[in-house]
Amino acid sequence: MRCAAGVHGPGASVPAVPAYAVVVPTIGRGCLTDCLRALAAAEGHPPDEVVVVDDRAEAATPLPLEAAGVLRPRVRTLRTGGRGPAAARNAGWRTVRAPWTVFLDDDVQVLPDWSRRLAEDLASAAATTGGVQGRLSVPLPQGRRPTDWERGTAGLERAAWATADMAYRTAVLLTVGGFDERFRRAFREDADLALRVRDAGWSLHRGRRTTRHPVRAAGPWASARAQRGNADDALMTRLHGRGWWERAQAPRGRLPRHALVTATALAAPALALAGRPRAARGACALWALGTAEFALARIRPGPRTARESATMLATSVVIPPLAVGHWLTGLVRHRGAAPLTVASAGAPPRPAPAASAPPAAVPGRTP
Repeated sequence: MRCAAGVHGPGASVPAVPAYAVVVPTIGRGCLTDCLRALAAAEGHPPDEVVVVDDRAEAATPLPLEAAGVLRPRVRTLRTGGRGPAAARNAGWRTVRAPWTVFLDDDVQVLPDWSRRLAEDLASAAATTGGVQGRLSVPLPQGRRPTDWERGTAGLERAAWATADMAYRTAVLLTVGGFDERFRRAFREDADLALRVRDAGWSLHRGRRTTRHPVRAAGPWASARAQRGNADDALMTRLHGRGWWERAQAPRGRLPRHALVTATALAAPALALAGRPRAARGACALWALGTAEFALARIRPGPRTARESATMLATSVVIPPLAVGHWLTGLVRHRGAAPLTVASAGAPPRPAPAASAPPAAVPGRTP
C-alpha cells in the first residue's frame, strides 16, 4: 500500500490507496494511440505499470507505445498470438504484482480526472469488494438521431461489469482463475467472470470514475456479424443456468422472436412442397410481418435516412436465422461445458498480493 498525494485536496487527511496495474489487450487498432495518450494525461494516481497485450496473430507493425508519454517507462508488452481478449487479459494480469488490476479496452479514453477518481474508488472499496467498475460515456452525434450501431454502442453505458474499464483485486482473479478463454470474442467473457467472482463471495460495485467510449466505425453488416455472440450466450447458459440473464443484469434480447420468425421462414417452403399452399402462404405472411416489425423497431429510433433504412431492412432479413443458427451451434459446441475452475484455467501458481485478502478471510460473508 502507498499513499496517493493530492487525492482529497491540500490539507486533508489522505487515506492509503493501493497500487494498481493497467492491462490493455489490443489487436493493433489505431485507437490504441488515443487510449495510451489519455491514460498518460490522467493525473493524480498513475499506474505502477501498463501491460499492453498484443493479441495479433502476426505483429506486422510495432505498437504505438510512444503515445504513453510520461508512462512509457512503465509500459511493457506481451504477445498472445490471436487467442482472443479473454486469453490476452489473462496473460496480462498473471504477470501483475500490484494488488489491483484495471482492465481497459484499447478503444476507450479515460478522462483527465480518471486516476484521481480511481484512487477514490480503490481507497473506499470494502474488504469484501472484489471489483469496481468504471462508468462508461458513449458520445453520440449531435443534430441527428443515432444509428442502430451507435445505439448499440451506447448500451455499454448501462452494461454491468464491462471490462472496457473494470478494476479487480488481483488476488480475486487468482482465486477464480481469471477469464474463461472459451469466450473467444469480446462478448460475455466479462459477465462470466463477474458471476464467478460473486459466486465466490465477493461483491462488485460501480465506481465514480468515467471513461469515454467512442463509437468505432462499422460496415453495414456489422449487426449481422455480431450475431455470433449468440453462441456465447449458449455457453453462458451451459455454465450458469437459464437465470444468468438476470444475475448478470444483461438484456434478454430478441432470440425467442428470432426463433419464431426463422421457424415460419422454414415452414413456408416445407408446406408448399407438402401440397399445402394455403398454409404456406400463411407462413410467408407471418414471416413478412415478423421481419417488418423487427425492421421498423430498428428504423424508428434512428436517423431514418435512405441508407440507414435500407441497411436495417436488409439486415433484419438475415439476423433472425443467423442468431438462431449461432445459438444452436453454441449449444452443440458447448454441450459438455463445465464451469471454470482454477485448475482448468491453467493459472500458474504464485503467491497472492498481500494487500488483498482472499474471501476465506471474511467468514459469513454473502454475495
